[in-house]
Amino acid sequence: MFCYLDVGILCSRLCYIYHLWRCFTISIKELAINDQIKFKEVRVINTATGEQLGILPIEKALDAAYAKELDLVCFQPNAQPPVCKILDYGKYRFEQIKREKEAKKNQKVIEIKEIRIIGLGIDEHDINTKVKHIVRFLNDGCKVKVAIRFRGREMGHSDHGIELMNKIASKCDEYCTVEKKPKMEGRNMLMFLAPKSATKSGK
Repeated sequence: MFCYLDVGILCSRLCYIYHLWRCFTISIKELAINDQIKFKEVRVINTATGEQLGILPIEKALDAAYAKELDLVCFQPNAQPPVCKILDYGKYRFEQIKREKEAKKNQKVIEIKEIRIIGLGIDEHDINTKVKHIVRFLNDGCKVKVAIRFRGREMGHSDHGIELMNKIASKCDEYCTVEKKPKMEGRNMLMFLAPKSATKSGK
């Protein structure tokens, strides 16, 4: 009888240590699990079956989770009473991280290419050459930053820079939208062009 009690106590303590270990190894700041939940009463939902277990003292809620070798997870701590779910939290976090990785993988990273123009005295041939490069970048799905570097007294003629930017934008109008209008930053005037979503052909 004495040995039987010792084994029972040992099993009980091991079970407690196991669930405490799970708290530290798989918990995150946003969600309290198992013994981290400090509320006296909680509303409990069994996620596996969708069963509403009702409002339970925290001890009974934990017992219900431990009996199924699952975790009690508090999803709505500000509700009255707080809402907890019984589930495998390790599996839940694994699936959540997997979904986040998939979402990041599916996010398209748009590259920004830069076209530089030194001074306002650029001729028509050079403008057309710059435009060809811009169109090629846009057709590749890239955004384009057009930068005009003002020299010397050209700083007093920012209106000429705007005219040049508008001219470039109009030549690329079929392929892009002006994401950011021409704006001075120091001695540079910058304009950002974004590809039109339907434009993918390399005309």
